[in-house]
Amino acid sequence: MEIQPEKFEISLKKASQALKMADHLTYITFPLVKENKLLLKILDELREAILNIINAILQYEYLHKRIQLYKDAKENFRTFKGLSEKYRISQEQLNKIMEILSLAEKHKKSPFEFSKKDKIVIMSDNLKTSTLDLDKIKSFLLEAKDLLRKTNLIIKSG
Repeated sequence: MEIQPEKFEISLKKASQALKMADHLTYITFPLVKENKLLLKILDELREAILNIINAILQYEYLHKRIQLYKDAKENFRTFKGLSEKYRISQEQLNKIMEILSLAEKHKKSPFEFSKKDKIVIMSDNLKTSTLDLDKIKSFLLEAKDLLRKTNLIIKSG
């Protein structure tokens, strides 16, 4: 009988793949095509990676009966925040994670986005704007990679 990988292992693999894609788009594809709309695709990949890392942590802790999971995503995110110290995730990193997820959500709900110089401007329903540029993407990418590294270290050490 074949041993099935655990859910957290699948989530970690998906996170790693999404980060590789985001990295490739950031450092290889973007400099070649110089198309600002690509920043939105990279943001989506980063969101995917972050959500999979969070899922992996929650699934791992749940598997070891240390936490309870909920149907409500906000409640599960609160649980994740409670685990941040164990996974050596600083408040600054938590803020970056929330910024990535928030910006990705704004992008998803945005009625209007446009390119201005080397930035993407995301407009929300109430006409507030958020901007995304290559430097912000690179800092998000570094945080996401660090989060995956820390998560892998803790999970592999048991």
